Parts: sequence; C-alpha cells; structure tokens
Amino acid sequence: MNEKTILLVEDNPDDEALTIRALQKNNIRNNVVVAHDGAEALDYLFCAGIYAGRDPNDMPQVILLDLKLPKVDGIEVLRRIRADTRTSLLPVVILTSSKEEQDMVQSYKNGANSYVRKPVDFNQFVEAAHQLGLYWLVLNEVVPK
Repeated sequence: MNEKTILLVEDNPDDEALTIRALQKNNIRNNVVVAHDGAEALDYLFCAGIYAGRDPNDMPQVILLDLKLPKVDGIEVLRRIRADTRTSLLPVVILTSSKEEQDMVQSYKNGANSYVRKPVDFNQFVEAAHQLGLYWLVLNEVVPK
C-alpha cells in the first residue's frame, strides 16, 4: 500500500468530525479509518471481526488514539498494540481531552509515542492537526516492513 493510512480511534462523533475537518483543512488527504471504540480498533489492527478480510500487512502509518473509549479503553488498546509483534512498533499518538496527569503517565508508561491534548478552539485544533500531520506523515521515518 502506497497511501499512508491514519487510524483514528474516537468515540465522540463531534471530535471525529473535528479531527477529520482539521486534517482536511491542512491538505492531509490520507485515508482515515475511524474506529469508534477500543474493541473496533483492535479488530482493525488484528484483522478480526468485521475486519477479518483486511490485509494484515496494510498497517496504518500512525494511530490517533483517544483514551476515554467504550468497550476497551485507550490505555488497554495501547497495551495490546505494544504487546503484539505485528503492531508493537506502530506510532501511537494519544489525542485526548483528558487533563489528568495519571492518563499522561500511563500513556507514556505503556509506550505512547506522543501525548496531545485536543485544543478546544477550532483554529488551535487545525494547527495541532497540521503539526501532527507534518511530523507523523511526512518527517517521521517508520520501521520498514
């Protein structure tokens, strides 16, 4: 696959729309796959459930992971990503509105590559999306397959 896919794990429809709009406003036209809870994100990554037919070699370039998710929370999703050799090296950016220090500590302890608080202001969010896209999709070098 030549196109760099973004896996957005977000249960809030407003935050999902805001994130996608912010990416588009920055001309980030990558394919965005949205998982609406932690279980769906894990199914996508490990080609299970509704994603059973997905090519397991087609991994996202970056995962934007919310923490407060239904079914399986973001920290547990992160733990499972890091525990599996197929996904352990994928870049995971925690993208959350949480201001709890413990969430940040747990994210980094469990292998998050970055922790970004969602700005409330749309223009600030657009700028954050620009920086995320520039770094994770253009500048960052990933481990070759």
